[in-house]
This record gives sequence, C-alpha cells and structure tokens, in this order.
Amino acid sequence: MTMKTNSLPAQIVRIVRDKATEYPFSGEYDNTDEPGTYLCRQCGLALFRSQSKFHSGCGWPSFDEEIPDAVKRVPDADGRRMEIVCAHCDAHLGHVFIGESLTEKNLRHCVNSLSLDFVPDLTIMDTEEAIFAAGCFWGVEYYFQQLNGVLKTEVGYSGGHKENPTYEEICAGNTGHFEVIRVLYDPKKVSFEQVTQYFFEIHDPTQRNGQGPDLGEQYLSVIFFFNNAQKNSAEKLKSALEKKGLHIATQILPVSVFWRAEKYHQDYYTKTGKQPYCHHYVKRF
Repeated sequence: MTMKTNSLPAQIVRIVRDKATEYPFSGEYDNTDEPGTYLCRQCGLALFRSQSKFHSGCGWPSFDEEIPDAVKRVPDADGRRMEIVCAHCDAHLGHVFIGESLTEKNLRHCVNSLSLDFVPDLTIMDTEEAIFAAGCFWGVEYYFQQLNGVLKTEVGYSGGHKENPTYEEICAGNTGHFEVIRVLYDPKKVSFEQVTQYFFEIHDPTQRNGQGPDLGEQYLSVIFFFNNAQKNSAEKLKSALEKKGLHIATQILPVSVFWRAEKYHQDYYTKTGKQPYCHHYVKRF
C-alpha cells in the first residue's frame, strides 16, 4: 500500500498525525448510507464496511464493527478514552466506546471523516493511489472512471505553492499548480504500471504547451510519484515511448499536496452528459 505522507493537505494531517478532532456534523461521511468500504486516508487500508455503519447522532461517522486486524486500540493521552488508529500506518481515526447500547454489538467506533476514504466496493482489503496531470481534469477523470480496477477518482490541484487554491486562482496562472486526478485502484486488478500506461494513452504526452486547445501550465502532463517503485515504473514507460520515436513532454515529479477541486468539478462529464473535447484513447503500448 502507498503511504501518502506528502500528498495530504493540512486539515487531514491535523487529524491523522496530530490527533485533532474535526467539528461534529461537519464531515462528509457523517450521514452517508452507500454500500461500500471505508479506507484509511493515509495508507488506503480497508477499515470498515458500510454494513457496520449506523447513525448514532454524535456528529461523526459511527461503526459497530471493524474489519478484522485493521484497527488498533491504544490508551488515549487523556487517560480516560480508548483511541483507535489504523493497524498499518497508525493514522489517528478517533475513539471507541463500549456499553452505550446503541446497537446489538454495544460498540461504537467514533471516527473522523477526514481520516477516511470511501469506495463503493464491499470486498476490497487494500488499495493503491496514483496522481496524474494530463490536461483538463474533466476529461482525464472521464477516462479513468472507465478503467477496470479503478475504485475512486477525485480531481484537484497539485504541484503549486499556494495552500487550498481555487479554480479561479489556478486559471490566473499565479499558483504553479497543475490540474490533476487522484486515482484509487485495486492492486489485485490493475497495477501502477498498467494505470500509468493508460495515462499515456488517454492524452497526448508529446504536447508541451498544454493539452489540445487548452494551453498553459495548469494543463501540462505530469506523473507524480509516491515512492521509488512508482518513479522507476514511470521512467521505464516514458523511455519505452521515446524508443518508439515519440518526444515525450511528460514530467515525473515527487508527489506534493493534493487539494481537492470544487464540488462542481467532480464527475463533471457524468453530471452534465457531455463528452471530453481534448482527450481520446490512442493505444501506445
């Protein structure tokens, strides 16, 4: 699994590493009921299934059962409560309470939404993550949502110097960010190499000033790597295309903070029923 140490924004770091608590009723997963699995936001490990989620009224997502061996209990620093952390990476999740009689299992894992990811898959045990820039993120997301093994996509901004940038600031060209996509995938169904091959095939990696009619720094082609394995794989694929005579413009950069784009940008083509105007699939491998 991929440790996402350098890609997490400050509000998530504050929870998973500094052990803070988000405001009650503020988290995106407080009232969700979709079938699927809740993952550790820091490492991607599966922690809870939706079947164990219930509405406790406390203001945070509540679960009365964890996936076996996924959650550890440790005495809280306050000396009174029992903290729960990810069994793989020790990310702070929240606290566990016993004896409240809220469900038959008499157990409540009280979890911060910011400690979690959600994917609509009821059997996944582990996930991997990749971040790419390939022009307008609407079209990139459209194509990645069609790739077998992809569990979740989010569009956003990475690579710049301003915290929590807005779309208007990105378009003004003053923040240094690229439009990017965050891809969560099942490593048992698709590998990072296969995901990256697909990335090279859904946009023009030879264009140096943007993508299609969209010109400017925000639309450049970039692979962000989390570790040396991803870096080496990306470099190998880029070299393979160059040996075929293509002049690849794609940059390969260490991952930086991923800032999720505004809600209206997420799933844009699904919501509007439109089609991508500057992306199409071309087999290159």
